[in-house]
Amino acid sequence: MTTHSSRRLVLSTLVSLNGVISEPLAWAAPYFGPGSATASLRALQESSAMLMGRRTYDIFSRQWPDTPGDYAAHLNAMPKYVFSSTLREPRWSNTTVLGTDIAGTVAQMKREPGADLIVYGHGRFGQTLTAAGLVDELAVIVVPVIVPDGDFFSGPGGASSTWELLDAGPGADPGLVSLRYRPRRG
Repeated sequence: MTTHSSRRLVLSTLVSLNGVISEPLAWAAPYFGPGSATASLRALQESSAMLMGRRTYDIFSRQWPDTPGDYAAHLNAMPKYVFSSTLREPRWSNTTVLGTDIAGTVAQMKREPGADLIVYGHGRFGQTLTAAGLVDELAVIVVPVIVPDGDFFSGPGGASSTWELLDAGPGADPGLVSLRYRPRRG
């Protein structure tokens, strides 16, 4: 785990060739093999906490608590923070519910010492973080499928931003493409 004087926020998302981000378990799973499992575990190990919105919490808290393996064990053990106005008593281990002041709370968390904060997905929560200028790195895995419908990476009314490419190349398993960006400032 890399410790920084202030934390970075890394937003990691799966996207189809046509820009769909919703329900990735339905269309991305066939492309994830041992390479992706290793890369995903490494990203978690480099992070000190996971941040998520209520929707991601609902999906992950059903999937991971009873799943065997190193990835699930690490995910279950690490601190997780959920931003929600409706969740009161999370049942997933090591989960804390925070209020709805996403920008203020995350900005404060980033000022604290520690390793990276990680966010999976680019739904409303991720888009809020991006619009607030809180994302330090955007890690995108492009999955070679066309998904006929769903939520797109950036919906109507999304904030405009410019990103600088840090790295591009083949993903950890055949067919995937890995892209890493940082915000272009100024």
